[in-house]
Amino acid sequence: MDFPQATVCVVMASGGYPGDYEKGRVITGLEEASELDGVVVFHAGTKQRDGDIVTNGGRVLGVTALGADIAAAKARAYEAVDRVRFDDAYCRRDIADKAIQRKR
Repeated sequence: MDFPQATVCVVMASGGYPGDYEKGRVITGLEEASELDGVVVFHAGTKQRDGDIVTNGGRVLGVTALGADIAAAKARAYEAVDRVRFDDAYCRRDIADKAIQRKR
């Protein structure tokens, strides 16, 4: 099966996850990340509080991006991740590396 574009999703988590982590951290940059072409930010562990979006779980966001190939999708996903901020945010920086290496 041949797909016209590749997709990469990077999970942004609360620092300390899967152990202890704090909830209620204000998340900023969501609009800036979503403005990138081919990027969708899926909410997982979030809630709205007093007009802000805040953390409410360990796996907070799934930052997903399309690209011409896996490497391009990865680059776009991390460009979006870098626009999103909340205290003690964590994400792995090796997502899709094995898939890119297999393609070589």
